[in-house]
Amino acid sequence: MMRIFLVLFTLAYIPVWGQYYPGSNWESKKPKEFKINETQLQKAVDFAKNNEYSGAVDLRQAIYKGFEREPYHEIKGPVKRRGGPAGLILKDGYIIAQWGDIDRVDMTFSVTKSYLSTMAGLAIDDGLIKNVRDKVQSYVWDGNFDTAHNSKITWHHLLTQSSDWSGDLFGMKDWNDRPPREGGIDDWKNRKLIEPGTNFEYNDVRVNLLSYSLLNVWRKPLPQVLKDRIMDPIGASTTWRWYGYDHSWVTIDGVKMQSVSGGGHSGGGVFISAADHARFGLLFLRNGKWNGKQLISENWVKMVQQSSEANDSYGYMWWLNKGERKWDNDLSQSIYYAAGFGGNFIVVDKAHELVVVTRWLEPSKIGEMMGLVMNALD
Repeated sequence: MMRIFLVLFTLAYIPVWGQYYPGSNWESKKPKEFKINETQLQKAVDFAKNNEYSGAVDLRQAIYKGFEREPYHEIKGPVKRRGGPAGLILKDGYIIAQWGDIDRVDMTFSVTKSYLSTMAGLAIDDGLIKNVRDKVQSYVWDGNFDTAHNSKITWHHLLTQSSDWSGDLFGMKDWNDRPPREGGIDDWKNRKLIEPGTNFEYNDVRVNLLSYSLLNVWRKPLPQVLKDRIMDPIGASTTWRWYGYDHSWVTIDGVKMQSVSGGGHSGGGVFISAADHARFGLLFLRNGKWNGKQLISENWVKMVQQSSEANDSYGYMWWLNKGERKWDNDLSQSIYYAAGFGGNFIVVDKAHELVVVTRWLEPSKIGEMMGLVMNALD
């Protein structure tokens, strides 16, 4: 009888412990319950608190300073003053450390790209896009993909930032975004275009083109898709927002909709709390499943972690801990993460069942901080 009791207890216990999903009240556990060194973990927390992003609290100033090389750069979407350093560390879904105001809504800049990538994954799951290798022109035929060069571009190229799309979107020109240090405006405008898929170039105009193209596929606002399919099911708060630009409104099926931006480079993007970021990270740690329901396919979660042909360190709008961007320590190459201007990170470490979220950490310090987290596990 005792043996039967022990077996039943074990079977009932493992799913709760190993697959915990937070409700409205997120449970915390002491690091020692996972045999994690609390003193060492506190060093990682203190490091995050003591290495605050050095840019201005007024993010309008930080944006203009950070992108001052770009001619004609303007802020065209909402901007919000930032808070101080904040973040969480999750182990097996439980909070084992937190600092700062984890419920404060802040801009998150290019972490937005990983949310945008998720909209593409859902479109693939639903069959709205048949294959990431399909040409975008087959789905979006309004002229943005009509030239000889642009007609070659696939969803895969847009997701890996290797399209070298050339054009003007909402009055923003591709060559104006993060131009090379060499040459001038005429050189950038008249450059030789590079074969899609062969060269990685971080470019928000092209990311916004992906957002606009997905809007044409979904035929409803992307924030609505994100809310209904992802954020509500994972129990996110109602405080997050996803903005575009003042002039990025389009009409689809007779309805006026905003094409949202993939970052805060010119304002806009996802505004969200660290706690909601952590839920999103936990969804990916759990291979797209939440409380027994597959919200996004496991196949897509695997796809975002594959190195692209043009950049070993970049998948489908998630950064990978490999290639030239690998952090300078012995951290697992299976780690992948969302990253945004100002030290905004969502780090997913499947090998250790960890999610680490940071807000306003000096960006160059994330590898060192993760090294301190790993030290606590030894």
